[in-house]
Amino acid sequence: MATTTHNPDTAPAGVDTAKKLGLLPEEYDKIQEILGRQPNFTELSIFSAMWSEHCSYKNSIKQLKTLPRSGPKLLAEAGQENAGLVDIGDGWACAFKIESHNHPSAIEPYQGAATGVGGINRDIFTMGARPIAQLNSLRFGDITKEARSRWHMRGVVKGIGDYGNAFGVPVLGGEVYFDPCYTTNPLVNAMSVGIVRTDKVISATSHGKGNPVFIVGSSTGKDGIHGASFASKDITETSMDDLPAVQVGDPFMEKLLLEASLELAQTDAIIGMQDMGAAGITCSTSEMSAKGEAGMDIHLDRVPTRQAGMRAWEILLSESQERMLVVVKKGREAEVQAIFDKWDLNCVEIGTVTDCGQIRYYMHGELIAEVPAESLVLGGGAPVYEREQREPAYFAENKKFNADKVEQPDDLRAVAYDLLASPNIASKRWISEQYDSMVRTNNMSTNAPSDAGLVLLKETGKGLAVTVDCNGRYVHADPYTGAMIAVSEAARNIACTGGEPCGVTNCLNFGNPYDPEVYWQFAQVIKGMGDACRAFETPVTGGNVSFYNHTVTEKRNIPVFPTPTIGMVGLVPDVNKRMSLDFKEKGDFIYLLGKSVEDFASSEYLVRHHKIDRSPAPFFDLDEEKRLHTMLLILIRKGVINAAHDVSDGGLWTSLVEMALPRGLGFDIVTDSEIREDAFLFGEGQGRAVVAVNEAQETAFLDLMQASRVPFLLLGHVTKGKLVVDDAPFGFIEDARKVYEGAIPKAMSEQ
Repeated sequence: MATTTHNPDTAPAGVDTAKKLGLLPEEYDKIQEILGRQPNFTELSIFSAMWSEHCSYKNSIKQLKTLPRSGPKLLAEAGQENAGLVDIGDGWACAFKIESHNHPSAIEPYQGAATGVGGINRDIFTMGARPIAQLNSLRFGDITKEARSRWHMRGVVKGIGDYGNAFGVPVLGGEVYFDPCYTTNPLVNAMSVGIVRTDKVISATSHGKGNPVFIVGSSTGKDGIHGASFASKDITETSMDDLPAVQVGDPFMEKLLLEASLELAQTDAIIGMQDMGAAGITCSTSEMSAKGEAGMDIHLDRVPTRQAGMRAWEILLSESQERMLVVVKKGREAEVQAIFDKWDLNCVEIGTVTDCGQIRYYMHGELIAEVPAESLVLGGGAPVYEREQREPAYFAENKKFNADKVEQPDDLRAVAYDLLASPNIASKRWISEQYDSMVRTNNMSTNAPSDAGLVLLKETGKGLAVTVDCNGRYVHADPYTGAMIAVSEAARNIACTGGEPCGVTNCLNFGNPYDPEVYWQFAQVIKGMGDACRAFETPVTGGNVSFYNHTVTEKRNIPVFPTPTIGMVGLVPDVNKRMSLDFKEKGDFIYLLGKSVEDFASSEYLVRHHKIDRSPAPFFDLDEEKRLHTMLLILIRKGVINAAHDVSDGGLWTSLVEMALPRGLGFDIVTDSEIREDAFLFGEGQGRAVVAVNEAQETAFLDLMQASRVPFLLLGHVTKGKLVVDDAPFGFIEDARKVYEGAIPKAMSEQ
């Protein structure tokens, strides 16, 4: 197209403008090569958004392509639809995805978190799936010392609760972790899970010359403009100036959009549908066109707007929430319009599908921008980079850790209770009570707590186990091993619930990719995640990468811990054989399954009590881990155990307390005489789980265990409420409850 100087939106734009928009000089040259001419301002704005890290994955896609992306239950090519899709049998599929909303939540916690929830749910129902469960993975600074971190946490939790509760999807689980590295850069990762009939799945595609293109849902405003670009740079002291890049959510509008979309999915009137997330109209028009090898003519002046006089590039790049793009079969327009009229939602035809492969945007009849769809999308014309890697010096330092130089405390009871008071270990009830976990009445894990959230599939009688897991401290200590642990813990949580993993979605949170040490961490994490996912036969169905979680000031240059959050779904074939974690009755035997080693590296105990933050990742053996999971499923399905809980953060002591709390029971255990007592109680070596066995089932349990290759150890028995370790009184369960449940409310009561 020819550029003019009469309209600022179509005025020629040079390399200086490109740099201001976040593009590199060489990227500007590539844009000129693609277009065969100089771009105008609007076109450069389009490339700036679509070639941002947030949309293009230009610094990560080469690594991501090494992850396992195939499996027997996978129904959609990884990363090619709005969400991952796996077969769960009986003609049903599970759609699931996790994404970050870190940068918006850093500067406006309430709306940042709320719109993260809204966006991830839209990814699910644009596929024709009804969301049935939500999870979240959150990271904050030290709430016991930092008012800023408490402000982040209050806003984020309220934003998630207010939006999710109003929208009507239960929160089934999640995780929260605290460390000073997250003080400026909190992490807010939201996951949504839905189900859909396999023959009713909607694709994010476009084809058929002349088919009309509709924008549906909310009106378009100036909120969220350049949100994708904002998410692709470091948080600095001037980041509050980017507040307009934070979107504003409306859960009630989203609920209407959900019901209208699912009603639309029951017809055969549509070609494809996509959520308008990052980069708004630009992203959905280009990605749908590229996938269908088509083009579009879009008339921006037809888009319903909330503010008068919006410029073309503002309409194109707005990330206003609760909007979707729908391509309709020609001749079925009235049918689609009637559905959205019924739900009192905008449904406006803004363009048509073409067969030229170009996206042409018009404003009042004037051609504003013309760009090849393929040039904008992941795997198309967007640039791909392999950044410099350098192993950090701290990594070698970690390996020098010598546990023998760490003195064992004289008062283990005091240490045990202090661990329960750590926000990383303590009850997260202050958070979970702000979420509605019982809406839709299919949550099976609220009153019978289990390691993974469990939702009843009323349509089939099966259960869907869902979890999110990652210990950033482990990953920082050893990115390769730490990433394998994150995948393994997710699979272990599903196994402890009685399920088998089906697939993985991930949210990869890192610092600046141009920092060679950060990029080394990223590459190592991808390798570890890939190896673990292949071992558990869990394909990576999609997710997102969030770089630039990096604080840059005159005095500090601090990336967050590398935090590859793993979202995993698994299937429990018979919900009558699900497993909860709570001790059931006095006298039951308590067994520890898995290999016990003298190890407390990277544990909360080592960092909190001994103030040592340089050590390797905890003990981990992938083969041992797999054998444990298989054995847990056998024990659960044979009905020879009545409780199962994995050993993770806080070690064995924390696991036992968490099993005792739900019914107010206790335990009397003996530690392994060959392992120092603090390591046995507080070490976080992987591949272990605690199970409870009724006396009547002990013989059957022992027969199965002795025939297996999984080490096991009798710890002791369940008591009425006393806590006893090696014949030493550790108080009563109500003493532990007071500390465990009071720690976070106490911290959050500070202003």
